[in-house]
Amino acid sequence: MVVKADSAAQTETPSSSSSSTLSFSDQMDPQHVSYTLTFLNKMGLAKPIPQSCNTSGFYSNFFGNFIKVDHIQRGRISCTVSVKPPISNAYGTLHGGSVGSLIELLSIGCARTVVAEDKELFLGEISVSYLSGAPTNAEVLADASVVKSGRNVTMVALEFKLKKTGNLIYIAHATFYNLPVAKL
Repeated sequence: MVVKADSAAQTETPSSSSSSTLSFSDQMDPQHVSYTLTFLNKMGLAKPIPQSCNTSGFYSNFFGNFIKVDHIQRGRISCTVSVKPPISNAYGTLHGGSVGSLIELLSIGCARTVVAEDKELFLGEISVSYLSGAPTNAEVLADASVVKSGRNVTMVALEFKLKKTGNLIYIAHATFYNLPVAKL
């Protein structure tokens, strides 16, 4: 694909992935634009989503397949996560977005051990420190614990360690707002 910029600051060119248009600043080197588009296409930008994936709750069910719950107690959950190719990146490690999805699932599960069912949990914030990568086909031990749970807020801390070495690879915190379920 040839991409050009003109002196009008932006130009529109058909994108290789759809009928939409691509615009970029004339201050951008066209070679860099081409490299960026090539990278994004290699990462799957132009690939269609299979119809079987276009359902409600797909991601929760999908990521749940990689988690084995080892222990549950009030305010704590311990799990083993299997790092498989579908949740890995092109570099052969657990994808950062997969880490975020796993954090969300595990922190909700942990919060549910202390928050009553008559309250909805709304995710307010997640913070993640990526200390190292988890290689594909590795097992990761994930421990989630409630740091604080009050009437309106629940905070969960998570640690992810490689099972083989015990090395800490991710640290995360999640904050949930506890709201009563609306009665209509």
